[in-house]
This record gives sequence, C-alpha cells and structure tokens, in this order.
Amino acid sequence: MQPSAGGAGAGGAPLLADLTTLHVGGPADRYVEATSEEELVTAVRDADAAGEPVLVLGGGSNLLVADAGFPGLVVRDVRTGVQVPDASACAGVTLTVPAGTPWEDLVDHVVDNELVGLEALAGIPGSTGAAPVQNIGAYGQEVAQTIAQVRVWDRGRGAVRTLPLVTLAFGYRTSLLKRSMQPGFAEPVRRGDATPDPRAPWRPTPRYVVLDVTFQLRPGSLGAPVTYAELARALDVPVGGRAPLGDVRAAVLALRRGKGMVLDPADADTSSAGSFFTNPVLDEAAAAALPAEAPRWPVPGEPGRVKTSAAWLIEHAGFHRGWGHGAASLSTKHTLAVTNRGAATAADVLGVARAVRDGVARRFGVRLEPEPVLVGVSL
Repeated sequence: MQPSAGGAGAGGAPLLADLTTLHVGGPADRYVEATSEEELVTAVRDADAAGEPVLVLGGGSNLLVADAGFPGLVVRDVRTGVQVPDASACAGVTLTVPAGTPWEDLVDHVVDNELVGLEALAGIPGSTGAAPVQNIGAYGQEVAQTIAQVRVWDRGRGAVRTLPLVTLAFGYRTSLLKRSMQPGFAEPVRRGDATPDPRAPWRPTPRYVVLDVTFQLRPGSLGAPVTYAELARALDVPVGGRAPLGDVRAAVLALRRGKGMVLDPADADTSSAGSFFTNPVLDEAAAAALPAEAPRWPVPGEPGRVKTSAAWLIEHAGFHRGWGHGAASLSTKHTLAVTNRGAATAADVLGVARAVRDGVARRFGVRLEPEPVLVGVSL
C-alpha cells in the first residue's frame, strides 16, 4: 500500500481536485493507493474499525468533493488487468476485471478482441468498479446487460462476498450497491425478504466495496443491435440494425466528443462529472402533466413508470448551453453537464446545479436528482 508522496494536505495528501474529473475538492486527511486486493480490504476494514470516514476512489469521474476536502481516509484502487477464466463457443467469454481498471481500457480490450456488449459504452470515464454501482449506460446499452457477478468487501458483514446478477438488483442508474448509500436501506437475505441495515446510509462509499467485476460476453465481429436512434443515424443503419464493433465504438466516441463527454485536457467542457442529473422517472400522472412535446419513454420492468429527458427539461426551463456563474457553467455543448471552467470551487458548481434544479422544479414541478456522489456537500 502506497501512501501519498506529496501534495497539499496534511501528511502530503493530494487535493481531491487532482484526483477527480471535475477538478474540485480540498485535501484528504489521509491518502493511500492500494495495489492489491488485500491492501484495499485492509485499508477499508481498519478505517471502519477506527471509526474513520472512508472514500474509495477509482477514476474520480462521478464525485463532487467539498472545498474543505475529506476528513478521513481516501483509498485509491490502482489495480488493473483483465483475466479470462473461461472462454467457450457455447457459453461465451467470461472476463474478470479488478475494480481499479480504467473503464475505457476494458472497452478497448473487448472491442479489439471481438467481444460484444460494451461497445456503446465507449468513452465513459471512470473505473470498472464504479460501473455496476450506478449501472452505467449510454446509447441503448447498460452494463447490467453483461455483468454476471460482482465480488465485494461487505463492510457490514466484514467479509468478502460474491453477489450474483439477481442479487445486484439493477435498475436505471442504480443497484443494490448504490442503494446501500440511501437512508432506510435493507439488506436482502432471501427472495422477497430483507433486513434493515442499522448503519445505513453508507456514505460516501457504499457498504459493498467492489473488488472485481465478472462479465459474460458473446464473441462476434458485429455489435449488439443498435436501439438508440441517434447512434443508428451516425452508423447509417436502421434502428435494430448492426454494425462492426469498431465502427460502433468510433461512432459513440464521436457523439460523446461532440457533447464534451470524452475527457480532453484542452476542452473545459470535459471538466465535469458527466451528466449532473439523472433522467427523471415519473408516475403516469406526473408524466401526463408535462408539455405534450416533452420526451417520454416506458421504463422496462416498471409498469406505470415513465422516463423523461432531464436535458429537455433544463433547456425548456430557460437554461441554455454555457449558462452559469463564470467559474462554473453548463457545458457549451450539452446542458446536462455542469463544468469547471478552470478555477471553480465546489460552491460554484453547486450554485449552478441548484439554480438549474430549482428552475426546472418551478417550471415543470419535477425535481431533478444529482447523479454524482456528493462528498461533504449537499444540493
């Protein structure tokens, strides 16, 4: 386990601004880099035993950290690699990936090795371990479609556990892992039964610290059927059509770059935490109250629930691309991202986000929910 060798905080801990894609946040009280599973588990277990707050960090792409920093231990998982424990023509290919592996490295690996299922998730920043926590998704794919299981350190039980797909309970931008960060969380113990967790909510790190993720992928040279109209147009295929894996990845990266959603140090629009708000999921009555032209989509597996577009609500509430308060603003390419224009503080970012949230609520009666994990701050 490697302690910090320099920085601005006590004991040489680096600024969280240097470890997150929003480039915002003060120092940690303590900072270590875990180079093995044992080091990661030991660091978290010992901090929990001492009552010390813990922030486990991967790519830092989904965090907004307070200007005062983090009053506890930051553990950065720097493990990488891809293991292939099983590959057969019938069952497909099983990949097990350490949580610290950059997500883009995994996408490149599977596309280059002609494995189907992650190609539309190219360009998403962050680590592989963060992917199942919020069930990342884009352009018609979600990571839940290819995950077989997730191995975790269960902070509540003090044990390493393997959580199968059914236990992970994936939903739109959520999972069992993420739900452990919410008040009232109950641990599932058997089908249809759960036990209230007295230590919930677990924040800013979930109860379940991801150690590695196992994917089940199908060999093939063509990507999965394209269900997202914008991507289908970019590939010049009909919705439901297919295209070579490499072409899908390239088209997704081009679309994301056009929205400032691929990290680029020269582009201030990419200094963000990605989409700051999730698309609202409403009941049918709330959805019917929106203007007729507002986008609406059914939510798979949730009868009577309707998803609408946060970006549409933001734009039609009067917030244009680039709207903001100087140091922080909405992206000039995409209204869902709140960006750091170079010297923003957490307070600056929150000021923009609050104004947008409150403006949408006044105009449409819909409360937008933040997608990033808020560390030491609240919206």
